[in-house]
Amino acid sequence: MPGKRSSDIKSAGPVRKRKKIDLEQKMKIVKKYEGGQSLSSIARELDLATSTVKSILNDSARIKEHVKGSAPLKSTVITKQRSGAIYEMEKLLTIWMDDQIQKRVPLSLVIIQAKAKSIFEDVKGKYSDPNAKFVASHGWFNRFKQRANFHNVKVSGEAASADTKAAEKYPEVLRKLIEECGYTAQQIFNVNETGLFWKKMPDRTYISKEEKTTPGFKAAKDKLTLLLGGNAAGDCKLKPLLVYHSENPRAFKGISEVNLPVHFRSDRKAWITVALFEDWFINLFIPEVEKFCRENDIPFKIMLIVDNAPGHLAHLDDFHPNIKVVFLPLNKTSILQPMAQEVIANFKACYLRRTFAQAVEATDRETGKTLHDFWKSYNIYQAIINIAKAWAEVTQVCLNAVWNTVCPQFMHSFKGFKKDKTYEEVADEIVKLAEQLELEIDVGDVDEFIESHGAELSNEDLMELEAAKVKEQTEAEDEVEVVEEPRHFNIKEMALAFREIDSALARFEKMDPNSSRFLKVNRGIDETLACYRQIYEEKKKATIQSSLNTFVMKTEQPGTSTSPQPSTAKAPSDNPNDVMPVSSSPSSSTN
Repeated sequence: MPGKRSSDIKSAGPVRKRKKIDLEQKMKIVKKYEGGQSLSSIARELDLATSTVKSILNDSARIKEHVKGSAPLKSTVITKQRSGAIYEMEKLLTIWMDDQIQKRVPLSLVIIQAKAKSIFEDVKGKYSDPNAKFVASHGWFNRFKQRANFHNVKVSGEAASADTKAAEKYPEVLRKLIEECGYTAQQIFNVNETGLFWKKMPDRTYISKEEKTTPGFKAAKDKLTLLLGGNAAGDCKLKPLLVYHSENPRAFKGISEVNLPVHFRSDRKAWITVALFEDWFINLFIPEVEKFCRENDIPFKIMLIVDNAPGHLAHLDDFHPNIKVVFLPLNKTSILQPMAQEVIANFKACYLRRTFAQAVEATDRETGKTLHDFWKSYNIYQAIINIAKAWAEVTQVCLNAVWNTVCPQFMHSFKGFKKDKTYEEVADEIVKLAEQLELEIDVGDVDEFIESHGAELSNEDLMELEAAKVKEQTEAEDEVEVVEEPRHFNIKEMALAFREIDSALARFEKMDPNSSRFLKVNRGIDETLACYRQIYEEKKKATIQSSLNTFVMKTEQPGTSTSPQPSTAKAPSDNPNDVMPVSSSPSSSTN
C-alpha cells in the first residue's frame, strides 16, 4: 500500500506529541484538582490532553501512595499494587479522617487506632483469611500517615478539650473591637459551612429502609456542602455557595450554571477547599456586600466573622482594605458561631418540608405516581431549587436572633422572638405532610434527620461511599457525551402557555363570588408574567420581520420572470386601508 503524500499529512492537522509525565508532575495535577481547579483548566495550563489528565486523576490513590515511597520522583513507573483487607481498611479510614478534619473534630492517636481496628473487623470477612488480626501499632500508623499524605496532621495522646474560658470572654473582646472600629449590625457578617445529604429522608420512611437493603449506590449518601451567611441585622442574606462532587451533573443539561439560584462550584470530595473559599471571598462575597452597602447608603466597611475551618485562609485581611476578617476561638465555634445556631437547623427543616410537599403533589391519585417514583426522579437540579427556596424562607428575625450569644448588643430590635418557634412550626408541618404520604414520622424523627447531616460516618457509610465513588468513576469512563440543545424560548410553546394561564384564570373568575379578589390576583399574575410577555412580543416581532425579509428577498431575486402571470391579488389602490397581507407568527391573548 503506497504511503501517504506529504500534502495529505499536512492536511491532517497538528499532531500532539507524546509527553513523558513523571510522578512529581502527576502529583502536581492531583493537588491542583483537589484544590478546586477544573479538569479542563488543568489540561490547558499544562498543555495536556483532557483524557490524559482524567486518567491520572483516576489513578490518584496509587500515585499518592508512591509519593512518599522509595521510588524516585522522576520515575514514571509504579511497580507495586497493594491490596487486601488492610489496604481497603486504609482507604476507608482515609475517608473517615478527611471527614473528621473537615468537621474540625479533634483526632487523637487512640481514636484513629480504634477506628482502624473497627473498620478492619468489618472488611476482613471479604478476604481469604477471615481470622486475620490487625493491632494498629504505632509503626503502622506512621507508615499509614505517609501513604495517605497525612504527614501534616497533628494528633495527641488525648483529644483536644474546648477552651471554655476563651469562649466566655470572646463576646466582650468582640464588642470592644466593634466599638473601636465603629461597625453597625448591617456591616457585620458571618458565614458557616454545612453538609447536606440532599437525597436523604428520615430513617423510618420505607425509602430509607429500602436503601439499606438494596445493594449498590445509596442515594442518601450523595452529599453537597453549602456556605450560608448573612449580617447581624438580618437584612442581608448572602447567596449560598454550593459545592458538589460533579462538575457537570446530568441534571444540568441545557441549564446555564450562571443562572442558578446558588453559586455552583465543584470539588471531588464536595468540600470547600482553600482555593474555592478564596474564590468565593474575592469574586462573590466582596462584590455582593459592596452592592448591599451602596444600595442601602451604608459605608462600605465590613467585618466578616468566620471559624478556623481547614479551607479558611489566615491572611484574608490582605485581599481588601475595607474587609476585616475575625476568626472565632478554636474548639468553641459551635457555641459562638451565629449561623451554626438555629439558622442552619431551620434551613434544613424548610428543605425537608419542601421536598415532602413536592412528594405529596407528585403522588396525587390522578398522577398514579408513588413516593418511590418521585424520589427516584428527584435530581440535583431540583434539590438546588429547593435549597434556594428553603434559604429564602429563613426569616430576618431568625437571622438576627442567632447573634444573641456573640453580639447581644444587636438584639434590642427583636425582643419578642421566641427561640425555636420557626423550627417547631416547620417540624409540625413536615409531620402532617408525612401523614398524607402514609409515613409514620414524628417531630423526633425530624430532629434526628437534621442532626444526621453532621453525624460521624459509620463503617457502613464509609463502605457505601467508596462503592459509590468506584461506580461513579466507571460510569464516567463509559459515558458517551450527548450534546443536548440548550434551553430557549419557543414562540409556539409560549403562546400555548399564555393560553393555558388565561384559561385557568377564567375558571377562577367563574367560581369566585368576590370580583375584587379575582382582579387583585389577576393583576398580580400579569405583573409577574410581564417579563415573559415582553420576551414573547419581541420574538413575535422578530418572526414577522423575518417573514417580511424573506418575502422581499424572493420578489427581488435576479432572473425572475417579468412576464405577466395570472394572479388573484387586488390591483394597487389609493385607499390607505388596503395593505398587502403578510404571514404572521402564532399569537395568543395577552390580556
